[in-house]
Amino acid sequence: MEQQSLIYSFVARDTVILAEHTDFIGNFPAIALQCLQRLPATNTKFTYNSDGHTFNYLTHDGFTYCVVAVDSFDRHIAMAFLDRIKEDFTKRYGGGKAVTATDKSLNKEFGPKLKEHMQYCVENPEEVSKLVKVKAQVSEVQDVMMQNIDQVLNRQVKIDVLMGKTENLRDQAQDFRGETGQLKRKMWFQNMKIKLIVLAIIIVIILIIVLIVT
Repeated sequence: MEQQSLIYSFVARDTVILAEHTDFIGNFPAIALQCLQRLPATNTKFTYNSDGHTFNYLTHDGFTYCVVAVDSFDRHIAMAFLDRIKEDFTKRYGGGKAVTATDKSLNKEFGPKLKEHMQYCVENPEEVSKLVKVKAQVSEVQDVMMQNIDQVLNRQVKIDVLMGKTENLRDQAQDFRGETGQLKRKMWFQNMKIKLIVLAIIIVIILIIVLIVT
């Protein structure tokens, strides 16, 4: 394996290492375990630096994914590796025997998969980097579109409140029944217009995601 590479990786439940892989000899497994024992139980990412290496962690739903890399190795690719093994591990064991598996009991099954993902990320850094950028762009587009949808929905709530007030006025003042009916129809058309806008935004999100991915 290349010198500028990923060194060691494991998957753990809490502080129990279920599977691991390395092609190197050193004290990084012990250091990685010590760092694991200090991690907070939250869904997040961490990186520690020690003796020319980075210890990268991704914690999600009670499981922790770790990779040790030389300090010069691209941290974005290291984090992309963690995302890859998280997706693979969850697909294979989500809700299954990983919940009760003992120390190193999944090493025979998933250890080779860790090696496979490590080799892929080391040998194809440009491809992995492009995928990271695409995912970031998709996430950014989704965030912007969701903000637009929230604004439209907030406007919808205000219209619904106005509709309720209009109904109360109709009950209280029979003389304005005709005018209330006109206002109600106007609000109905405006309501339909907003629903169409929301639908259009959702369609745009889908099209943008499809275009970016393809």
